[in-house]
Amino acid sequence: MRLVLILAGIVVALYGLVAGALFLGQRALLFPASQVPASAAQAGLEGVQDVVLVTPDGERLAAWWRPPQPGRAVILYVHGNGGGLMDRRSRVRALMEDGRGILALSYRGYSGSTGSPSELGLRTDARTAHDWVAQGYEAGRLVLYGESLGSGVAVRLAAERPVGGVILDAPFTSTADVARRLYWWLPVGLLMRDQFPSIDVIGRVKAPILILHGERDRVTPIALGERLFAAANEPKRMVRLPGGHEDNLEAGRPAWTAFIAGIEADFAPPLPAPAPQAQEAPR
Repeated sequence: MRLVLILAGIVVALYGLVAGALFLGQRALLFPASQVPASAAQAGLEGVQDVVLVTPDGERLAAWWRPPQPGRAVILYVHGNGGGLMDRRSRVRALMEDGRGILALSYRGYSGSTGSPSELGLRTDARTAHDWVAQGYEAGRLVLYGESLGSGVAVRLAAERPVGGVILDAPFTSTADVARRLYWWLPVGLLMRDQFPSIDVIGRVKAPILILHGERDRVTPIALGERLFAAANEPKRMVRLPGGHEDNLEAGRPAWTAFIAGIEADFAPPLPAPAPQAQEAPR
């Protein structure tokens, strides 16, 4: 009996040590940020400027900016949790094709930006980016593109600020739901600080929504995207794609380009009426 109690005590102690280590290190796991500053020129992005946005709490955020051509949308791109903007240069290049404008944001604590990342901090960063663009462009012209973790940032922003549309790439219901798959033996809901509860917020989003999700996504399973889609308001569309977590931008290109074109049609100036045709005078 004594041996059983000793073994049980060891198991409980190990459980507590592991749980404590995960609790203390959770932000390093959730936000594995690249610290290497990257300029648009280094990324080979022609016509893209490096800009610095200052948040209300004093952080300085690096971002890449290219204004739109006439009649084109502005994409506010909020990226996933790993790496930095340099890792997304091909995505930025694709999103700004055909004259679309783009503001690609580097969150606090990521490449070239000050501060440390947190859910509250990323929400502040996204609002700052939105408000910066809104100084020069009407809200209906702004399309959010949230990739993976950025989907949680985009959903919250669209619930708080007016936008023309929202594209969610591999979204989740909450980061806690994602973590439960990996740490099923832990009370994740109690321990996790930054839960990005999109499922509780998406019902407040009034803008059109497009969800892109890979059927073989092993990071954020498509079942989470389907639950989020069911909770969203109309108009909405979900496109199920054959690939994994990082394949949706390219595989879903026909869907997201058509989605953006539909938004652009709403704010594009009407075409001039055709000139009257000359008619032959009656004889």
